[in-house]
Parts: sequence; structure tokens; C-alpha cells
Amino acid sequence: MMLPDLADLENAARTVYTAMPPTPQYRWPLLDEALGLETWVKHENHGPAGAFKLRGGVVYMERLLRREPGLRGVAAATRGNHGQSIAFAARRNGLEATAVVPHGNSREKNAAMRALGARLIEHGKDFQESREFAYALADRERLHMVPSYHPDLVAGVASYWLELFRAQPELDLVLAPIGQGSGFAAAVAAREALGLRTRIVGVVSAHAPAYLLSWQAGKAVEAPVSTVLADGMACRAPDAASLEVVLRYAEDVIAVSDEEVAEAMRVMYACTHNVAEGAGAAALAGAMRMKREGRLAGVARVGIPLTGANVDAPLFSELLSAPLRRPREGGGPSST
Repeated sequence: MMLPDLADLENAARTVYTAMPPTPQYRWPLLDEALGLETWVKHENHGPAGAFKLRGGVVYMERLLRREPGLRGVAAATRGNHGQSIAFAARRNGLEATAVVPHGNSREKNAAMRALGARLIEHGKDFQESREFAYALADRERLHMVPSYHPDLVAGVASYWLELFRAQPELDLVLAPIGQGSGFAAAVAAREALGLRTRIVGVVSAHAPAYLLSWQAGKAVEAPVSTVLADGMACRAPDAASLEVVLRYAEDVIAVSDEEVAEAMRVMYACTHNVAEGAGAAALAGAMRMKREGRLAGVARVGIPLTGANVDAPLFSELLSAPLRRPREGGGPSST
């Protein structure tokens, strides 16, 4: 797959900024202590939909309507954040939006999609079954099916990586959660466009290991999904185009368990008082795993995207009630 170049990324960023401002990147002293190195958090939880996906949806919809100006509506399969992104972008452009989610999906993400005007349909036991149904629905109702991975989505999402890399060009390492791969590919696109040497490590759920197994095998491998917390990474079958990027550019791909994700959510809250959903805390969980395994030796600066904050309140409350060693008293963040 050809990655978007710098001109394309900057054009996409201008489109993104018609809908939202850049998000901040902060260095939190307690996270520095927790990881033992300079840690920069990219706060995609501060966006209008509480997650990085909105950037891709805005760019995708703007370019789609240039190609298909008479379009009536769009459909998407989602666990929540992609659906919010598409609903947000569709509403801005006067289009109908349909979001298909699996049964048992996050109540609050479902509510957010409905509040953005989306028609919500629950179908299937996992994302893959929802996606198959959504494609059939889009064909039957003559809707445009928005994929989970597309170059226009990558170009939009890359705007946050451009912000981070330009603010902190000396980062040695960044960790990128992998769901369907747009976030990881966007990190690669931004790094390559800026000519940086920052290492990029992908992070998957240990309970949705398709991309890890595929990276290890050098080809697409499907795997069952059982994650409870990291629903944004609940991928059973890797996307062919994004897998090509992972195979070519990932320095490593690591897996984190739901228990590790839960601990990272608690650590993020304790150290920064920011809420992270499961997938949103995956990069921190990955960095904590690398620290425990002694794999951060030689790393002075790490970048961690907090990719989303859309976790149901009862679940987050339950997670916070679990014990966590209280960090030392520290100051607030440093920012660029």
C-alpha cells in the first residue's frame, strides 16, 4: 500500500481543523516516574467525540462527497468510535448515517452515536458479523459503506501524529494500538513524511491477537476475539492493506491482556486524572509491559497516544475501585 505523502497529510489536516482544533501533548511527571523515562501523552481524548477516529471520518466524508456529490447516506460497522466519527461527519454534511454494532456493545457509545443522529442497528456476536451485515445492508439500501480502513481515514488520523511528531521530534519510540490498523498506518505515514527515525511498536489485545499472529507469520491469520475491555481492538480478521503496513514497518507487535489494560487505565487516571477507555490505555499498557520486560533500555523519550476516553461509567468505576499503589505527590503536566 502507498502511504499518503506530506502534502496529502497537510491537506487532510486542514480539513480536520475545520471540525476541531489540534489536541495537546503533555508530559506528566507521575507517568515519567512510572515508566522511568520522559513520557509524552497525546490527548486524543480531548477531541469532540472523545477519540482519535473523528479526524479520519471528517476527511473521509469530505473527499467522498467530492467523488459522489449526490450521495444520500452512509453505513459503517463499528464498536463505537468509528461510528461516532462517521455520524459526526455525516451530520455536518446533511447525510443520513447508519451504524451497525454487535450485541452487547457499549451502552454509552451507542447512546453517543444516536445523539449524533445515527440510526443504530445491533447485529452479530462480534465486529466481523456486524461488518458482514452492514455491507449487505448498505448494498440493499444503496448506502455508501464506510470501511474501517481506507487511505482517507489514514490521512485524517495522521494529523494527530503530525502534531505529536512536530511538537516532539526527538521521540525515540511511540506505541500505536492496532484495531483495524488506521492508527498504526497513520503513525507510519506521519513519521515517513517528516523523515524521522522514531521507532513504532504496535499494540494489540492478547484476547484479539490477529495482527500479532499475522505479523509473526508474515501473512494474514484470523483469531478469535474475547476481550472485554479493549473493544476498540476487537479484530478477528486483519485488513489486508493495513496488515501490509504493519508487516513492513512495525519494529515489534506486542499483546496486552485485559488485566494489563485495566491497570493502565488506573495508572493513567492516577497520574493524569484523564479517563482512558480500554483501547485508549493500550499504548500505556504496552509501555508498562516493555518496562517490566527490560525492553525500554536505551529509550529516553516515549510517545503514548491516549486514543479514546469512551468507557461506560459503571465499568470505569468498578476498575477504579481496584487497589493501585498511590503515586508520589507530583506536579501537573508540561506542555509544548
